[in-house]
Amino acid sequence: MNISMIGTGSFGTSLAMVLDSNHHNVLMYGRNNQTIDEINNNHSNKKYLKDIELTESIRATNDLKEAVTHGDLLVLAVPVKAMRSVSKEINKLLNNLDKKVLICHVAKGLELGSHKRVSEVIIEEIDEKNYTDIAILSGPSHAEEVSLKQPTTVSTASINKTGQKEIQDVFINKYFRVYENNDLIGVEVGGALKNIIALAIGVLDGLGFGDNTKSAVITRGLHEIARLGTKVGANPLTFMGLTGVGDLIVTAMSEHSRNFRCGRMLASGQSLDEIIENMGMVVEGVNTTKAAYELSQIHNVDMPITNVLYKYLFESISEKDALFSLMMRERKSETEELVDIMRNHLEMEK
Repeated sequence: MNISMIGTGSFGTSLAMVLDSNHHNVLMYGRNNQTIDEINNNHSNKKYLKDIELTESIRATNDLKEAVTHGDLLVLAVPVKAMRSVSKEINKLLNNLDKKVLICHVAKGLELGSHKRVSEVIIEEIDEKNYTDIAILSGPSHAEEVSLKQPTTVSTASINKTGQKEIQDVFINKYFRVYENNDLIGVEVGGALKNIIALAIGVLDGLGFGDNTKSAVITRGLHEIARLGTKVGANPLTFMGLTGVGDLIVTAMSEHSRNFRCGRMLASGQSLDEIIENMGMVVEGVNTTKAAYELSQIHNVDMPITNVLYKYLFESISEKDALFSLMMRERKSETEELVDIMRNHLEMEK
């Protein structure tokens, strides 16, 4: 299959390697000419995956028209903030090419301002006549480990429930396993909101807190993800799977995680601007915290960890005040909260 990877970052590069291993014809698209030349001539992408060698069959271009013309499947591996503009460009090219493509995105976040999921953004910008389906590929999958062919398992879901099967067939192999999931909303929400909790865990780690504290925040964070997720139409059971608890654990507890590292650097006193500049990569949890906080206010959903992290990031409350507000909240029953989540889901189903 002819496949175009739109984006030359770490995850896009690792997925290009998966597809190449499966004998697909992969063309990568990016805007950085130095990166494009490195992929084509040195068969590496050291900025993102410094110790990985790419095969000569993986090619790259800085011409988006060439990439869209090439691909029967377009994998959008760009940050959430770039998804709308990239989708607009792709739509213009597809209109002129008069072709339908399968689209799959791998972004994990919510759009600032609109609070929309990534598939909703793509739907708004790419005409229905230009695609067969829009899918997502998501789950616990650090690019560094995927590129080393370490066993990895993810989920795929799609709008029309047809493209997800094709995505499964295209990506699955002996080290990269793909499960179908019919809950597109849940898969996208789980992938987005886990970045918030990972950011919070990074702050706690940087402040010297131990496993008890971090375990509590991960567990309670999963409750928050499920509460907001079910409110916007997700199945709560999705959050017990790969794109919920699975992705949450891998992102909140690993040095590979940008969100975890960002949180730890914040705790050391570095500013957000300094961290993002030094990291050289997008930290989706920052914008997603703001978007999810605003969305929770709109839907009147209780998200204490998200609320506190929002105030820590954007209103400069102290770590001491943040922890106090979490620990001294109104007493609640854990079982009753779980019942409420299921009740909300059943009401949405009606």
